[in-house]
Amino acid sequence: MNTVVALQPQHSALAQTQAPGRMAVADIISHVAMVQEVMRAVMKPEVHYGVIPGTDKPTLYKQGAEVLCMAFRVADSYQVEDLSTDEIVRYRVTCTGVHQGTGLVLGTGMGEASSGEEKYKWRKAYKEEFESTPANMRREKKGFNKQKKESYSTYQVRTEPADLANTILKMANKRAKIAMTINVTACGDMFGQDLEDMDEALRDHLTRHNPEGAAAGANAKPSLPGQSDEEFKKNMLIWTKVIKTGKKDVDGVLAAVATVATLTEDQIAAIRNIPTELAKATAAVPNYAQIADAIAKADTDDALDVAGSLITEAAIPDEQQRKELHSKYDARRAEINA
Repeated sequence: MNTVVALQPQHSALAQTQAPGRMAVADIISHVAMVQEVMRAVMKPEVHYGVIPGTDKPTLYKQGAEVLCMAFRVADSYQVEDLSTDEIVRYRVTCTGVHQGTGLVLGTGMGEASSGEEKYKWRKAYKEEFESTPANMRREKKGFNKQKKESYSTYQVRTEPADLANTILKMANKRAKIAMTINVTACGDMFGQDLEDMDEALRDHLTRHNPEGAAAGANAKPSLPGQSDEEFKKNMLIWTKVIKTGKKDVDGVLAAVATVATLTEDQIAAIRNIPTELAKATAAVPNYAQIADAIAKADTDDALDVAGSLITEAAIPDEQQRKELHSKYDARRAEINA
């Protein structure tokens, strides 16, 4: 961590005057400012970071970790520990961050993934496949639709762990890299904190050492990035699912988005219109072609789950067509997680 900050040229002389093992206050503030500036100027919501339902601040994604590593010139290397058994695939990965200019080790992070995790352990199955699967390798998962106020069930069978080995390894690597990036750049709390939320002494120090920032006003809140039409369209799928499942209402979604992005009036109106669109979608039963198209266009797990939820006997009475749609769903899932 000291090595990263010492690379800031405007404070290098000051840092050298500090006792070994200590960081200059100016270096700490400069480092915080750089992380936040990279977040505002380069990172995009729901691409590099995003608000996970149930949390109150943005969460760093793999793409965001890559941007921060590039900004601080951190190279990553991986040590993989295979903990697999006959029944599950399991990897524990240690990611080491090394400064590209000096070769010094800056820190490490650990991540683990297993085919025993809920999202990897089970997959959807059509009825014939479910019935032909041994009882200990299948389950009927129960759920409750808060909007319709009714319960539902989904046929699921166990996945083949070997088919997921590459996906599990990638996930363990991703978790390790994000952990390493947070450890090395000390950005864990930056995504939920603005500079004006700092201690008054730190803000005063920053103002005196950053005239440009002072000119903008010490109490001025940094503007958050907007969202392009393409980004907004992708995020609408996520927000629609959050509202549809009852995890958040419209006001809750808007409050969460406001912490990471600035929306236009039209975009806010579109989010407020989600319940109306959901009501229309519920009334209109989709056909085979529409569901197949939704599955093909899904580019995230959440969007795919929304499309997969449309495969019902009410919408697709023909069992063979439902089987085909489930196959398309599984194939698309594999593509997204590849």
